[in-house]
Amino acid sequence: RFFPVHLNEKPISNRIHSLALKSIHKVGIVRFNPFKDIGGDQSFALALLDGKDCGIVISSLHTREGTRIYSKPVIKGISEKYTLTEEEKNAIKEATVLKPSKI
Repeated sequence: RFFPVHLNEKPISNRIHSLALKSIHKVGIVRFNPFKDIGGDQSFALALLDGKDCGIVISSLHTREGTRIYSKPVIKGISEKYTLTEEEKNAIKEATVLKPSKI
């Protein structure tokens, strides 16, 4: 014999919402040339943020000599410890301001 089980769905919903805020789901990318007349937009700034606009911004600078990769922490949409480049600021803005497209 089976008995129906009634779960209180509110705690489960709250937990899922809490976990979703901590996951990376805001992404912004800006491609650019770090130097005039060199390359074809192979450098980029990539912002990976959670629901509270916290995460990292990763920058890759491509030159003839090689590629350099940098990362900076982002807390509430800004980096307190490091100065952000315009491209990094734009990647964060793209991640936080633009609404995700519907699939």
